[in-house]
This record gives sequence, structure tokens and C-alpha cells, in this order.
Amino acid sequence: MKVLVVDDDPAILEVLEGYLRGAGFQVLKDEDGAEALALFPQADLVILDLMLPKVDGFQVAQAIRQARPELPLLLLTARGEEEDRVRGLELGADDYVVKPFSPREVVARVKALLRRTGLREELRYGPLRLLPMKREAHLGEDPLPLSRLEFDLLLTLAQHPGVVFSRERLLEKIWGPDFPGVDRVVDVHIAALRKKLGDDAENPRFIETVRGVGYRFREGDAPFP
Repeated sequence: MKVLVVDDDPAILEVLEGYLRGAGFQVLKDEDGAEALALFPQADLVILDLMLPKVDGFQVAQAIRQARPELPLLLLTARGEEEDRVRGLELGADDYVVKPFSPREVVARVKALLRRTGLREELRYGPLRLLPMKREAHLGEDPLPLSRLEFDLLLTLAQHPGVVFSRERLLEKIWGPDFPGVDRVVDVHIAALRKKLGDDAENPRFIETVRGVGYRFREGDAPFP
């Protein structure tokens, strides 16, 4: 699970990166609001300082909410700046932490926010079990040997059962907006995933093809064969 941390203070970035990685998260980080606009499509949660150079945090928050209204957003604000906090919440932020803060509190708030928004520590679908924070997948009692991209692809689909993801959307989220590849790379990774899951494309337990559009994870618990 990827957390994007955006703050113009390198010391804050370093500390939060260490604590978040220690809690099992992957971390993307940047000191610049303009660069953050290119990175947030890859993230599962964003920690955002409001006072940023070039493009301020309010503009970044607004862009995030317009493009991905479901993405959890945690603000970092200066002590006493109540008006900024209110404005950030009005733009759609889910929570905020006031500087100076405890890194352990930030990690706790991240976990709580992920739970509230449905990004749980464990997902179960019949015999399939996913542990996002540990980046582990199990089918029955056996661990699934997934690559990083395969795990991210499976987790993205499984976190939103019934939701159809176009190939373009999956490319942007998993590979990033600057990936020079084509839609075919998604099909190749889906085929590899299905093979490891023992899934039949014609009668899938887990990943369904929506012809002419993309893929979706089956709603409800996938039964044992």
C-alpha cells in the first residue's frame, strides 16, 4: 500500500518515511506541490502539507478531489491556522494533524483513515486472503508468489469489488502516468495473475473481463471450486 507524503521540509519527509516504512507501507515523497500532482495517481493515501512552493496544498487537494474523490487525504497544518484547516476540510480532506506532531500519531491516523475508507488490514474472498500492509497474498493455506506489479494490480481490483477498471486507469494507477507502455501490458499481467490464482477467464472466481472496457473483481465471496 502506497502513501504519498508531500512537505517542503526534508526532515519531516525523512522522519515520516521511516515511520511509515516501519509500519509496512511503501512511501512516495516530494517537496513540491507541482510534482505531487504527477505522483498522487499512484498513491492509496496522501499526507499533504498545505504550505508548499510553486503549487500550494489547497490547489493539490482540490486537484486530488476532482480526479480521485475516493482517495484518503490527511492534511499537515501549522499550529493556530484554524482557517486553513477548515478550508482544507471544505475541499474534501478526511483528517488533519497539527505541527509539531508525533510521527507515531500520524501513522495511527493513517491506519484509522484507511480502515474508515474501507482499505482494511486484511481482505478475504473465499480462499483468497490479502494482507495489504504486509504485501502478502494467500490462496487457501499457500502463499501466492506475486511480483510487486501483480500484487498491486490484484489489490487494486480486490479493494473495489464490482467496480470496472479500464486498462488505461490501471496503467495510470499501477505503472504511473508517465509509463510508456500500452494496454497490452495490463492483459499480460492479468493473465499471469489468473494463472497463479488458478482462475479461468471463461468462468472466473476472482477477476472478470468486461469486454471492450477492462476488468473487475467479482462481488461477494468467491467460493471454493
